[in-house]
Amino acid sequence: MLLLRSLRLCLVAWNGRPPAGPLLLQPPQPWNTFHVGPSLSDSASSKELLMKLRRKTGYSFVNCKKALEACGGDLKEAESWLHKQAQNEGWSKAVKLQGRKTKEGLIGLLQEGNTTVLVEVNCETDFVSRNSKFQQLVQQVAVGTLLHCQNLKDQLSTYSKGFLNSTELSELPAGPDREGSLKDQLALAIGNLGENMTLKRAAWVKVPSGFYVGSYVHGAMHSPSFHNLVLGKYGALVVCETSERKANLEDLGRRLGQHVVGMAPLSVGSLDDEPGGEMETKMLSQPYLLDPSITLGQYVQPQGVSVVDFVRFECGESEEAAEPE
Repeated sequence: MLLLRSLRLCLVAWNGRPPAGPLLLQPPQPWNTFHVGPSLSDSASSKELLMKLRRKTGYSFVNCKKALEACGGDLKEAESWLHKQAQNEGWSKAVKLQGRKTKEGLIGLLQEGNTTVLVEVNCETDFVSRNSKFQQLVQQVAVGTLLHCQNLKDQLSTYSKGFLNSTELSELPAGPDREGSLKDQLALAIGNLGENMTLKRAAWVKVPSGFYVGSYVHGAMHSPSFHNLVLGKYGALVVCETSERKANLEDLGRRLGQHVVGMAPLSVGSLDDEPGGEMETKMLSQPYLLDPSITLGQYVQPQGVSVVDFVRFECGESEEAAEPE
């Protein structure tokens, strides 16, 4: 019987026609099956979760899928899982990349109310400095510095100014919607972008009524996603004292900031300083950048304001250069 059935099957293969007469076949054997648990492709809602996690975190689809499967489809837990994985990877990369020079990067300037901050974050290449993830890191550092400054309990009768070095900056909280500190955000960025990076420094200024902070960023880049953050390679804050609020203060502050960026003074000086010689490093006795026929003091005096202090950041310079005498 078995021989006959095999013969008939062979005849089908040879001439393409089934043999006459009944053909008895054994019932098909079932496939071996096993349960592998819920899959990300089980439903349209899972695909929607995957897209949402991808948009929110910017990580690859593969990693987002792993995160959702590891966390049972919980979006919040999956986001936290991704950050931890990236942070661990970032720390390991940071150790490997440690010592590589970070001379590129961006200056970030952020103003809110009576507080203004200037921060510098460095990376290895200009290419990475143009990456949105790196720029988001600069934004986080600027916001963290701003919140730190706003939380300082001080009664202002005059302006106050402070600096944060790399270590102090790294320990600041990442912000109200972020876990951990700024150094954790740095690790995430290193893990994502694969370059050595450093949180270089920050400066902040708070002013009471009767003072004004002018600002300028050279090569400024604005992005709607960064609100009022301004990015560039050079930045300056100029603290002015004024007896009344003038309509042109914003424009005046920008021009003073331009001068500080372009002329790189070391101190403010006074209106009595004579131009030339050693006085070339004093701001008020320097030739005014936009009109070298007069000094900056001669430009400022008719404006009804007094320049009392400034901060200048140049991407890649030494920290000491940012603090005027």
